[in-house]
Amino acid sequence: MSKDDFDYQRVKEKYLKFIKSQEVLSEPFRDKINQLNKFFIPISEEIFKIYEKQNRTQIIGLTGGQGSGKSTISNILKIVLKNAYNLDTVIFSIDDFYKTYKERKKMSKTVSPLFFTRGVPGTHDTKLLLYCIKKLKFSKFKSLLIPRFDKSIDDRLKKKNWQKIRKKPNIVIFEGWCVGASPQKQKDLLYPVNALEKERDKNRIWRNHVNLELKKNYKKIFKLVDKLIFLKVPSFYHVYKWRLLQEKKLRAFSNGKKTMNNKQIKNFIMFYERITKHMIKTLKKRAKFVIKIDDKHKLKSIIVN
Repeated sequence: MSKDDFDYQRVKEKYLKFIKSQEVLSEPFRDKINQLNKFFIPISEEIFKIYEKQNRTQIIGLTGGQGSGKSTISNILKIVLKNAYNLDTVIFSIDDFYKTYKERKKMSKTVSPLFFTRGVPGTHDTKLLLYCIKKLKFSKFKSLLIPRFDKSIDDRLKKKNWQKIRKKPNIVIFEGWCVGASPQKQKDLLYPVNALEKERDKNRIWRNHVNLELKKNYKKIFKLVDKLIFLKVPSFYHVYKWRLLQEKKLRAFSNGKKTMNNKQIKNFIMFYERITKHMIKTLKKRAKFVIKIDDKHKLKSIIVN
């Protein structure tokens, strides 16, 4: 399907309107129209072809390091899929399935203190997540509630604030920093990757448990993903740099809610470092779409496997 086969002008207008709403503070979007033509329309067209061929709800995983642009890209794809291909799309994040504050506190006492900090595999409600994806993908559909997590209070919101899906979607974009991650070999867990692991996980209890979760509970979930989009960051340093920017935006719109300072962010992203680096090495061959992001935070190139 070419740009002549749908209302390209309408897609462009909707896209630019959304981009404008996202251009916050000092982070303008670069090369907007070329990015639409080179990345977002071709990916949406491929998703449309897959949906048309299989004629069932497609679960599209969208993954990449913190601050790589997952939420923004998810929303852009939703705009293109709707306005170019008339596909109803639902978006949710693995972050919304974090265990509650109370559950993680309990886990920090029974397994490792490091599990109090949300982020890594083991800190999500995998039973609820598996149930929701299966319901969206397979079953006859009535309605479904998707949880919402508020990072500013570090807890799940009450059910009345959850996302209600009333109609079975054509496409589900399931985004998250560790979506599609695979477990490491045991020998790779022996040596710490940063100060956090060296000082607070000397007996490797935390990282071994995280790895076991990937082998078991998360594997069941990620197997249900039909196609994976991987946003490949230049290095882990950029995750830190872009996470700072993310927090800056959060502060601007937080209305006094709790946010992190730079030192807290540096400590926080250490929890993500091991798996992020492993994903940079392994997902370039496993993902359907690999989008390389340059050091200026711009989409640079795309590989379709």
